[in-house]
Amino acid sequence: MAISKKVTILGSGPAGLTAAIYAARAGLEPLVIEGPQRGGQLTTTTIVENFPGFPEGVDGWELTENIRKQAEKFGTEFLSELVTSVDLSKRPFSLKLSSQEILTDTLIIATGASARRLGLESELKLTGHGVSACATCDGFFFRDKVVFVIGGGDAALEEAISLTKFASSVTLLHRRDSFKASKILVERAEKNPKIKFIFDSAVEDVLDADKGEVTALKVKDLKTGQVKELPADGVFVAIGHQPNTDLFKGQLALGRGGYIASADGVTTSVPGVFAAGDVSDDRYRQAITAAGSGAKAALEAQWFIEKPEGQEAA
Repeated sequence: MAISKKVTILGSGPAGLTAAIYAARAGLEPLVIEGPQRGGQLTTTTIVENFPGFPEGVDGWELTENIRKQAEKFGTEFLSELVTSVDLSKRPFSLKLSSQEILTDTLIIATGASARRLGLESELKLTGHGVSACATCDGFFFRDKVVFVIGGGDAALEEAISLTKFASSVTLLHRRDSFKASKILVERAEKNPKIKFIFDSAVEDVLDADKGEVTALKVKDLKTGQVKELPADGVFVAIGHQPNTDLFKGQLALGRGGYIASADGVTTSVPGVFAAGDVSDDRYRQAITAAGSGAKAALEAQWFIEKPEGQEAA
């Protein structure tokens, strides 16, 4: 037998949990389906120093757990399951889980985006301990350190330029012989005395997982096959993000890069379905902007439910 809900939220990062707080306080008894990573990407960050209200910083896991407790306090229900399929062709929308079906009047998608990775075991082990995918989030921790940025697009160049505010040295490492980033960013990086360049090269390993910190990179020259060990204090992987939208392909309009298309970052091509956080944001990708969009999505869902049938929400 299917469970019926007024509001169902997919994802348990800052966007999904903030949406839950707002929906619960509106008396909508939301259901949060937490997905494969409870707390979202923020849980892979050790100290968050740019979330308002924490002058000394806060552990990423602690922050998301506190937001979760706040949502739970107001009546949010949580399910630690995976959604296997969705049907957005009619209301109530149908969500198939491994053990049950959810029928929901409105849906808030806050499934986030995943940073593309190099695919190294050591990279995974050292994420949050010298390996990062966000200079805005973690650059401060690398003051006067030697760091590498992996990638060749706009994101990589922007990360490298941003890191020069903190690091003593930033090396851009790219698999090809030239960057695919915009000309103005390349010129800006070339003029920065802190930035160095290594082309036609790939990372074979990040050292040292056994020590729990980054000490060096094993880098292979793709033309000669020679492998060198280069000292490093940190690695920023900037080879793009992949929005977690596979469930919705063919049912929702998707924009550039597969992000959910939305004129205002919240409303989608299907009335009653809303998006929040990194799943529809390919620009900012910050915890605070995700939380803000979660609040907007919950308010839109509330107004959608409350409006007279056949009328547009105010």
